[in-house]
Amino acid sequence: MLRVVAISCVCAMALSAAEVVELESIELVSSGGQVVKDVKGEEIKSADLGEALSKDNANVSMIRRSGIANDILIRGLKKDNLTVTIDGAKVCGACPNRMDPPISHILTNNIDYIEINEGPFNVSDFGSLGGDVKIHTLKPIKETHGELSVNAGSWDYLKGAFMLSGGSDKLRFLLSTSAEKGGQYKDGNGDDFYGQIANAIDAGHALPATQFQTKYADMDAFSKKTLMGKIFWDITADQELALSYTMNRSDNVLFPNSSMDAIYDDSDIFILGYTAKNLGSLSKKLKLDLYNSTVDHPMSTEYRVSGASTYMTSHLNTTMQGAKLANTLDAGNHEITVGLDSSKRNWDGRYYTTVVATGAVTNLATKSIDDVDTTNNAIFAKDKIKLNDKLTLEAGARYDDTTIDKAGVKQRDFSDASGYLFAKYDIDNTLNIFGGAGHSVRVPDAKELYFTGSTGAVNGNPNLNAVQNNEIDLGIEKKFDRFNIKAKTFYSQVSDYIAYNATSKKYENVDANIYGLEMSGLYSISENMSARGSVAYTKGKKDTPLAGQTETNMPDIAPLRATLGVDYEVENSYKLEANMQASAPWTTFDGVNGEQKLDSYTVFNIKGTKILGDGLEISAGLDNIFDTTYIVSNTYADLTLLSGGGVVMPLNEPGRYFYTQLKYKF
Repeated sequence: MLRVVAISCVCAMALSAAEVVELESIELVSSGGQVVKDVKGEEIKSADLGEALSKDNANVSMIRRSGIANDILIRGLKKDNLTVTIDGAKVCGACPNRMDPPISHILTNNIDYIEINEGPFNVSDFGSLGGDVKIHTLKPIKETHGELSVNAGSWDYLKGAFMLSGGSDKLRFLLSTSAEKGGQYKDGNGDDFYGQIANAIDAGHALPATQFQTKYADMDAFSKKTLMGKIFWDITADQELALSYTMNRSDNVLFPNSSMDAIYDDSDIFILGYTAKNLGSLSKKLKLDLYNSTVDHPMSTEYRVSGASTYMTSHLNTTMQGAKLANTLDAGNHEITVGLDSSKRNWDGRYYTTVVATGAVTNLATKSIDDVDTTNNAIFAKDKIKLNDKLTLEAGARYDDTTIDKAGVKQRDFSDASGYLFAKYDIDNTLNIFGGAGHSVRVPDAKELYFTGSTGAVNGNPNLNAVQNNEIDLGIEKKFDRFNIKAKTFYSQVSDYIAYNATSKKYENVDANIYGLEMSGLYSISENMSARGSVAYTKGKKDTPLAGQTETNMPDIAPLRATLGVDYEVENSYKLEANMQASAPWTTFDGVNGEQKLDSYTVFNIKGTKILGDGLEISAGLDNIFDTTYIVSNTYADLTLLSGGGVVMPLNEPGRYFYTQLKYKF
C-alpha cells in the first residue's frame, strides 16, 4: 500500500510541479533534453555514474551488474542504441557482456556537467539512434585552487580524491586523481554477493559451479584508481589548444549474477582539441578534436567453483580513434555548423584456459570477436534559425559511410542518411512548446554480427541490417511564480531493431514501436525549501514475434517510474535532502527471451551537508532507509547471466547504506 501511495503522490506532484533535479541544475537544450550540473558536488556516494543518473531521473533506468560499472537504459534503449561521449570523444567498452559500459570510464568527481538528449536529434556523433549522453569533465582555470576529499561508507567502502588546478592567462592545468575500494554490498535480506548466489542455487536459478570459491567468499567487490590531467594553452586571444588524458584502472570487479568477473578493466583516453574563434565572416568558431581511447578487459571464472582447478578467461581489447572538424558561422538569423566526422573502432577478443596448479596457459582456437574494424566517415550540418522572438527552428542532417571488416568474412558496407527538424515556440515568457521529428541510423556492432562463444557456438548474425529510428517528440514547459513543469511525449518507429532470440541463440532484426510520456518539475515551497520530482512511462511492442516465438513484448521497457525529492538549504551553512524512488511492478516483459516479473518498490534516501568554514565541508547520507529488498533491472538474455531450470538470476539492490564525506577546498 505504501508503494501505491508513494507513486500516486509523485505522479500528482509531477502534474502540478516537480523536476528531475534542482531548478538551477536543469537547462532546456535544443532537443528538449536536460543538462545535469554539479555532478561532482552532489554525487558523492560512489564513483558509479550509472547509479547517479538513475537516482533522480525517472527516465533513466540503471542496469545493475555490480557495485560499480553499471549501465543505463533510456526510453527502452541501451547499449549501442545510445551514444556516450566524454568531452566529445566517443568511448566504447571492450566487454561484450557490458561489464565496462562507456559511462563507467569516467568518475563523478571529475564531471562538470552532463547533457542528456532523448531522441534522434544528434547529427554530430556517429550512431546516435535513440539518444545521447554527453559528459563534460572539469576544465582548468587560472586561479589556483584545489580539493581534497575522503569518503567512507557501508561494506568497507573507502575513497580518497585530490584535485588541483591553476595557471596563468596563457597556460592552465588541472590534475585529478582518486582511489577507492568497496566490499560486497548486502541486500535488504542481509545477503552479500556470495549469499545472493547461494539463494539462487537453492532456488534452482543458478548452478553450484557458478558460486564463488570459499576462499573468495569475502573478497572485496572492486577497487578503482583514476587519473585525469589537462593542459589548456591560449595561443592567442582567439585560439586555444587543449590536451587531456584520463586513466581508469579497475581491478577484481565481481559480477555476482554473471559466470565471470572482471580481473581488471583498464582504459586510457587521450583528447587533443584546437579551437579558433572569429576567423572572419565565414567562421565564428572552428573546432578540431582528435581522440584515442583504449580499453583492456579480461574476465574470468578464476574466483568461481568452476575455476578451482582450471579457469577460463575471455580477454578483449577495443580501440577507438576519431577526428571531428566543425565550423560554425552566422548568416543573418542563421547559426550554421558544418563538419566532418571520422572514426575507427577495432574490437578483438580471444579465450584461453589456465591450469591453477601449474599456471600453464592454453589459447583456445575459438576467438570471441576476431579483430573486427568498424570505420566511419561522415559529413554533417546543423542550422539554428531564430525566426522571431518567439519561434526558433533547428535542422540537422548527416550522411554516413561505414565499413565493417573481419578477416575472412565478406565486408559489410553501410551508407545512411539521417536528419531532424526541431522547433521551440515561446507563447510568452512563462510558456513554451517544443517538438520535432527525426530519422537516425546505427549499424550493428561486432558482437551482434560475429560473436562466438567459447564452445564455438556462433551467436552473431553477419547478415543484420542497420537499425533505423523514425521518431516524433512533443513537449510543453510552463513556469509559474513558484513552480515549473515540463511534459514530453514521444512515438518511435524502430525498423530492424536488433533483438536477441533466446530460442535460436542468435541476433535478428525485427520492426518495433516504442512510445511514452515523461513529466518533471520543481516547486519552490519557501525561500529555503523546494520539491522536485519526475515520472516516466514507456511501452513497446515488436511488430511480429521473433523466429520460433509467439510473444511480441519488447525487452528493456521499464515500468512506470517516479522520483520525488525535497531540499532545504541555508546558503553558506547547510543543506538537507530527502529523495524517494518508486517503481510499479514489471508485469509486461519479454519472458521468452529471459525477462521476468519484478515486484514494485519504494525506496527513501536522505543526505545532509554542513559547511564548517575555512574550506571544510562534511556530508553524510543514508540510502534505502527502510532496508528494502528490491530489483531495478530485468534479465534480458542479450546479457549472459546465471540461470538454472530456465529461470535467470536477477540481482538485488543494496540494502541500507550509510556514507559520509569530508571535503577540504583551498
